[in-house]
Amino acid sequence: MTNIKTEIYQESAILVGLITPQQKEDKAIEYLDELAFLAETAGAIPVKRFMQRLDYPNSRTFVGQGKLNEIKSYIIDNEYEGMIIFDDELSALQLRNIENELKIKVLDRTNLILDIFANRAQTAYAKTQVALAQYQYMLPRLTRLWTHLERQRGGIGMRGPGETQIETDRRIILDRISKLKTNLAQIDQQQSTQRRNRGKMVRVALVGYTNVGKSTLMNVLSKADVFAENKLFATLDTTVRKVIIDNLPFLLSDTVGFIRKLPHHLIESFKSTLDEVREADLLVHIVDISHPNFEEQYQVVNKTLQEINKAEKPVILVFNKIDAFSYTPKDEDDLLPVQRENYSLEELKKTWMANLQGDCVFISARNKDNINELKALLYKKVKEIHITRFPYNDFLFQNYTDEML
Repeated sequence: MTNIKTEIYQESAILVGLITPQQKEDKAIEYLDELAFLAETAGAIPVKRFMQRLDYPNSRTFVGQGKLNEIKSYIIDNEYEGMIIFDDELSALQLRNIENELKIKVLDRTNLILDIFANRAQTAYAKTQVALAQYQYMLPRLTRLWTHLERQRGGIGMRGPGETQIETDRRIILDRISKLKTNLAQIDQQQSTQRRNRGKMVRVALVGYTNVGKSTLMNVLSKADVFAENKLFATLDTTVRKVIIDNLPFLLSDTVGFIRKLPHHLIESFKSTLDEVREADLLVHIVDISHPNFEEQYQVVNKTLQEINKAEKPVILVFNKIDAFSYTPKDEDDLLPVQRENYSLEELKKTWMANLQGDCVFISARNKDNINELKALLYKKVKEIHITRFPYNDFLFQNYTDEML
């Protein structure tokens, strides 16, 4: 029998970013690195980068005409047939003008993230959430779509006099958005009922930037088998597991990761997922300390949490991936100020982290380093909440502990 080898086709991608007064060159480079990771997660291969220094994005073509001509020359000279991805959300006008000029597929950061979410969605609930976000993104951009939507509704009396195809498409999308919102409202109600049925158990939610190791830590603490992968947005559906530490039970949930420039369509669509964060009693904020800009990722998550969750909650800060942490010692004759990459892990612990008053721990979820220290801190925090909620249970619990000793 002959073995037939099939090759998996991967699209190539050109990445485009801007350097602005608000986004310095080092940040623009880092954001393009993240865009490249997003493209790879979606299955594309980044082959070329273009960056331009502007005071603000061009309202017609995002980059200036000169840079657009440079990109066009590259496409022609290399007979390029892939796609081009811009590291910001583009307007309908910008998308149409760029496509008309370059004659290739154009995506923006939001479109790329939505595509990853669509590919990662496993359950009917997640797929519904993603579909809603996609239609909300698509609605103001109907004028630049390559092909119009298929007609779902036809027949006598269904089209108004003089209605154009774009008006028909807009009506179809609005109908679908309305239906999806109705479906999500029903599912949200079911989810809310399920959360209430969990009783008064203390609820702990893992939060953090995407790809910081939340699912890996979830597997370690709950002995579960949650999907974990070194790609962005490996987890979309919230997973809830019962965890017991020293006879103290609580519920632990793994939530979708945050990211810079997170599309507001997704925040609106993933309301139920974010409700796990809103209704949690304790947040475990996981930070990838091996990332060169972990502090900015930490701030991005904090800002997003403040937007979706107004109430103050106790937080345990977990600095993960200490096994991958590295630094470059500063030379004695180097007169430049000490940079973040010059700090060792022990030196970092003496900076702003020292003000966290013991509510932080440094671990490696993959190697299970310092996991017992994290469990002890979790036990302490969960017990404090449990005592407040069930003071009589604490009396029984204390007597039971004394008898065990």
